[in-house]
Amino acid sequence: MLSLNLTGKTALIGGSTQGIGLASAQAMAALGARCVLISRNEEKLQAAVKTLSTEAGQKHTYLIADYSNPDQVRDVVTAFVKDNTVHILVNNSGGPAGGPASKARPEEFLAAFNQHLICNHIITLLVAEGMKREGYGRIINIISTSVKIPLKDLGVSNTIRGAVASWAKTMANELGQFGITVNNVLPGATSTERLATILANKSAKTGKSIEEVEKEMMEEVPARRFGKPEEIAAMVAFLASPAASYVNGTSMPVDGGRTGSI
Repeated sequence: MLSLNLTGKTALIGGSTQGIGLASAQAMAALGARCVLISRNEEKLQAAVKTLSTEAGQKHTYLIADYSNPDQVRDVVTAFVKDNTVHILVNNSGGPAGGPASKARPEEFLAAFNQHLICNHIITLLVAEGMKREGYGRIINIISTSVKIPLKDLGVSNTIRGAVASWAKTMANELGQFGITVNNVLPGATSTERLATILANKSAKTGKSIEEVEKEMMEEVPARRFGKPEEIAAMVAFLASPAASYVNGTSMPVDGGRTGSI
């Protein structure tokens, strides 16, 4: 019988000092995984590591790298995988600034492309060899429901998230034969710092109070509420587990039913 137990597995989680990234690390640590957090702020990384369960005897750690600098990301992860096998990779990074695509500068697309797709690809290539040797690999990309239906005033994000989803499907086709799955988790409106920023921006543009904007957004969700980071993390933890061994190449919305497509 397939299990959710992650004891003996090492998980590398991007953007993991807060929000969905941290919640995902906490969920996998609770299932026994050794977690390696990667972000740019060492003080926040140290604090985040302290929140992870060690009941399975794990020794969690962290790596310092800024996803706006792909070369730095490559160097840091290259050094780590020389002596460590990563079984689970969660590709996650803060989203691009809002605004319509028609007003975005070319360099905004390039910066987002590097931060999301290029860094995802660099890390994936570095950890995939170890996954192949182990015959076990889980690559999980935290993207957005915008890969199903583009979201208003998130032009750069919509564009780059779609590219990441297509890249992930391609990698799933190529890596599946080695026991490596590649899947996307698509969070809907989730109570994180990014959502707070989106609410504030909408409030400023419309002149409505944040409470009014929040209520309007919630009314678009059949569940009539925003998601919690731990609810997104539950899907991440499942996809990381042996129980999800035949789930590959999918994009799974976790959005309370908001996305208007099947």
